[in-house]
Amino acid sequence: MSAIAGPPVAVFATLFLTGALAGPPALVGVAITVVSAAVLSAVWVRDLEYLGETLRYAALENAAALSAAASAPRLPPIERVTRNIERLSRTLASRAAMVGQLLRSNEAIVERLPDPLLVLGADRSVRRANAAARAAYGADMQAVLRHPDLRAAIERAYSERSSHSADFALPVPVPREVSATVIYMDPPLADGGQAIAVLSDRTRERAVERMRADFVANASHELRTPLASLIGFIATLQGPASDDLPAQRRFLAIMAEQAERMNRLIDDLLSLSRIELTEHQLPAERVDLSSLVETIAAGFEPRLEGRRIRLELQLDQALPRVQGDSDQLAQVVINLVDNALKYGRDDGLLRVSVAQADPMGRWPNRPGIVLAVTDDGRGIAREHVPRLTERFYRVDKARSRAAGASPGGTGLGLAIVKHIVNRHRGRLVIESEDGRGSTFSVWLPLGLDK
Repeated sequence: MSAIAGPPVAVFATLFLTGALAGPPALVGVAITVVSAAVLSAVWVRDLEYLGETLRYAALENAAALSAAASAPRLPPIERVTRNIERLSRTLASRAAMVGQLLRSNEAIVERLPDPLLVLGADRSVRRANAAARAAYGADMQAVLRHPDLRAAIERAYSERSSHSADFALPVPVPREVSATVIYMDPPLADGGQAIAVLSDRTRERAVERMRADFVANASHELRTPLASLIGFIATLQGPASDDLPAQRRFLAIMAEQAERMNRLIDDLLSLSRIELTEHQLPAERVDLSSLVETIAAGFEPRLEGRRIRLELQLDQALPRVQGDSDQLAQVVINLVDNALKYGRDDGLLRVSVAQADPMGRWPNRPGIVLAVTDDGRGIAREHVPRLTERFYRVDKARSRAAGASPGGTGLGLAIVKHIVNRHRGRLVIESEDGRGSTFSVWLPLGLDK
């Protein structure tokens, strides 16, 4: 008020003192000036308070209150400033909404990427992980980041402010081969992320490469003997035995056996290759293991009767279902029972049990189910037990022909069992003593880890 009324009052006072203006008019002028200044000051104070409220509502992004405050009557200069503030606030709100939508779109894209992606902070910690990373690594994410090769790539990316790659293998919970790319972000991401790490699982691709090489090598090696036998018998039938009917029948029977062996070998090789391709992927079905064993055991009755072997089933029907692949678990049961039949003795006992695992024993300290197949055959010497799951490893080739006319095994049955058990995050234990039979036990968890 003093700033508004001061100059006019000073002029009136000067005129009065110099005698240029009489006392009453000077006093009237001073009074009118003071009253006008007071009114104008009150209006300015009111409008400034409105302007302050407008700024406050703009800061709070309260559009309704901002519009109401901007529409209140006030002096033209203040009104123009208020309207400009309102327009600026709306423009900023629109841009903020657009930026928020872009951020949400970016987050949705990252979340739905098929490869695991981690956002790392300046301290190298995980700030964010997408769905693929959580599904692939879960609680093991920090352990993955501590892998020496990945850690070295992260440090190089941070120190050089560039991108670096690393290939490394993760041995647990199942072997996986990962190709990682670490990209340094400059400037940082909106959430403070300083780098992103993309972890591409190359297990399947590398497995396909090995599968091709292994299939060619194994097939060429294992098929050589039966093929040589077939070629030899064909030459004999075409030559010396062309008129010998008894010899022809005997040779044709052997040839049929060798052809069946080659067919089984190729089937087992293909089956093993398919299992290895999916070994790093968790199964998603729920399987009643006791019912599965009961169904499969019924299919072995003709062979059991032919060998006069008594089958004893000990199945707990109240057990919960295990998470697994029903076809692969059926293959485990079939291979183990078939193995027990081959190596068991005639007139003997074959026992198959499914029971709750005892966490106080040899099994992991978590809920699980144990499938055990026991025979009373000749048993296996201790030095052979660790190698039984190797491809084509046979303790005694002649023993695999114990089941009458059944052709010899391919040496892949237990290798197939091992890879299926690995995929199910289980454990295979083989117990045997020479002359006392063998027990093959498979522990399966009731809940699978990521």
